[in-house]
Order: sequence, then structure tokens, then C-alpha cells
Amino acid sequence: MSLLPGIRVVEMGLWVAGPAAGGILADWGAEVIKIEMLSGDPMRKLFGALSGSKQEHCPPFDLYNRGKRSVALDINQPEGNALAQRIIATADVFLTNMRPQFLLRAGLDHARLLAAHPKLVYASLTGYGLEGPDKDAPGFDVAAFAARAGVADRATAPGTAPPPWPGGMGDNVTAITTVAGILGALLSRERTGRGQLVSTSLLRTGIYSIGMDVATRIGLGRIAPTPSRTRLQNPLMNSYCAGDGKWFWLIGAEAERHWPGIVAALGVQELLNDERFATPRDRRRNAEALVNTLDQIFATHTRDEWSKIFVQHDVWWASVNSVDDLMEDPQARAAGAFVEVPTDRSPDAPRIPGVATPVDFGAATVGPAGPPPLVGQDTDAVLGKLGIDAQELARLRGAAIIK
Repeated sequence: MSLLPGIRVVEMGLWVAGPAAGGILADWGAEVIKIEMLSGDPMRKLFGALSGSKQEHCPPFDLYNRGKRSVALDINQPEGNALAQRIIATADVFLTNMRPQFLLRAGLDHARLLAAHPKLVYASLTGYGLEGPDKDAPGFDVAAFAARAGVADRATAPGTAPPPWPGGMGDNVTAITTVAGILGALLSRERTGRGQLVSTSLLRTGIYSIGMDVATRIGLGRIAPTPSRTRLQNPLMNSYCAGDGKWFWLIGAEAERHWPGIVAALGVQELLNDERFATPRDRRRNAEALVNTLDQIFATHTRDEWSKIFVQHDVWWASVNSVDDLMEDPQARAAGAFVEVPTDRSPDAPRIPGVATPVDFGAATVGPAGPPPLVGQDTDAVLGKLGIDAQELARLRGAAIIK
């Protein structure tokens, strides 16, 4: 059985964060109805929007929208808006990452919908929250999660520019956060009979993501500056490049305990007698010299060769994988990072590989139930269940209210 049978989610979202939350719920067995504009979620044409590419297929859209049903209608027209309201009235969860100002104007704000539907769980995912001077600012994750929330700053070495941001990373973290909130509200509804507002934002999730640093600033009134690679508190917790140009991360978290094993792996026993590196404090004080020394030593072998040496000496480490590396990483596969996605909705549909959502359950079957829908693929079926007959559907379609 699936995890969320019988749970209906109506999603009105664009781009990544909102649809990603809906995509996780769809993988977990919820029925997710995606209400789109007549032209479709612009994420469908992401690559063209970013660079003018003629590439029409968007695999990230597939990831975040597989297994959903699509209803395309114009909610800016009164009849389209009324249809959206009727669909939402059938839902357990209304999930949206539209801007608060737009939702208020469309009559889809949380105050209005919760008053009309007391059992509804209303999930709001925004860039900056529902209150404050910037609540309606554009909320892309590179802006709200990475830049505004301080995440990019904490990843930037002194005197360097903030690094480019991996696409959708903050969106995905916020989507998972939203799903946790929705499940908490559904559990509460089981006990109280009442739904409620669930809200989170890219900004707030980003701040929590660097919670160690923020809590330190609050509790101690200060925070260590972001270190450069050669000036670390613990050079044994650092990235290094092997002789074949492949990077790895040394994980000498317990500096006193791990130092002898690392030295043994390096095969340079005289480092143990070097007064500059005798204690964790000495290694911190002479971090630049130690990093330079380790750089020279690690350049003498390939990463695969170091891997075998590290195993022999119980050195903790991790490869810095490229996406291509991930495809071949046996541990990623064993951990369930990839999944087979049906190419259509039939039970025996052929399957293609895809990225798995990041949680499994021991007593429930989760995973993609189908491919992403075409724009408006399920409009007639969903509206038909509301009692709208074929003649009325044709009229609405002719008036450009539905697709």
C-alpha cells in the first residue's frame, strides 16, 4: 500500500519549490491535482527561458511533477476562478507557492479558504514569508535562500566572490520542509478535526540551514569568519586534490585522535615529530603550512589509490563527486538515490531512470506512479467529476477558460 492513499492535494504552483513539495506527496501516494495556467507551468520551458535554448524537454520538470494530474484553467477569469474554488473544495491540502498578493487578489488567500473549508490544510511556500515589507518579492532560491538567508556568504572564502549556486537546491530543501509541515497538520487534523495554515519560506529555511552559525551568533554574540581553505581551525577537515585532479574531503573531525592515522596513511612519519603540527592548536596556528604540505603529498597518487590507502589506515574521507560520478557510485545506488519512472499511466508501462525522492518507508510502497502530465491532460476528467458535462466543457474551452 502507499503512504498517503485517499489524500487529495490541489497544487497551484510554479517553477520548483511548490511543485517539488507536491511531487514528493505524489510519490508517496497522494492524488495531486496541478492547476496550471492555460500555457502551463513555465518550468516546462525552463531551458528556453534561461538561455534561449530550443530544448523543449525539461527533465527537472519531470522530476517535480511526475504522477500528478493537470487541470489547465484561467483563474483570472471569474468562471475559471470559480472552477478552481470548486476543485479546492474537494481537497485535503491546498499547496501553493504563488505570491501572497496574487492569492489575495484571486480570493485564494489562506484566511478566505480556511474560513470556507475548516478541514483544509493550507500550505503556503513563499520566498520571504507572509508578513513583512518583502513578502511579495520574487522568491527564487538563489535570492531568498542562498543570498538573503546568508547561506552563500557562509560558503564564500574571504576576498572571493560568492560561488555559483546549484539550481534548485534551496527550493528542494524548502519543499521537503513544506512536506513535513503538511504531514504535521494532517496528523493534527486527524486528532482535532480541523485544518490550518502551514507556512514556510525560502528565507526561513535557509536561515535554519545555517542554524549552527546563527545560533552561535545569538548565543555568544560573535561568529568566526568564513575561513579560506588554507586557514582553517582544523586542516584535517578540508578538501584536497589528488594527483589525477579529482578532489576529496578529508574528515579528521577529532583532530587529536585522527592525526596519527592520517600521518601513517601519508607515509611521512616525520610529520609526527614536526613541532609546527604537534597539537591541534599547533596545526591550527600553522594551518597554511600544513595544507600546503598535504597538497604536495596528496598530489603523488590518484584518488582511487588514496582510497585504498585510507581504508588500510582507517582514515575518514569522502570523494567530491561530480554528477557523472554519482551515476556510477555504488553507495548512491544502494541507498536508493535512483528510481524507475513509468513512461505512461498504464500498469505495465515501460520505465526510464530518474531521481528518487529522499525517503523510504518500511511498511509502505512509495515511488513514481506515472510520468508528468501534459498541460490540461486531466481537465475534462477532474471537472467531469464536479458534474460539468461535455457541452459545458466545450463552451468553457471555446471561451479560453479551460484547456
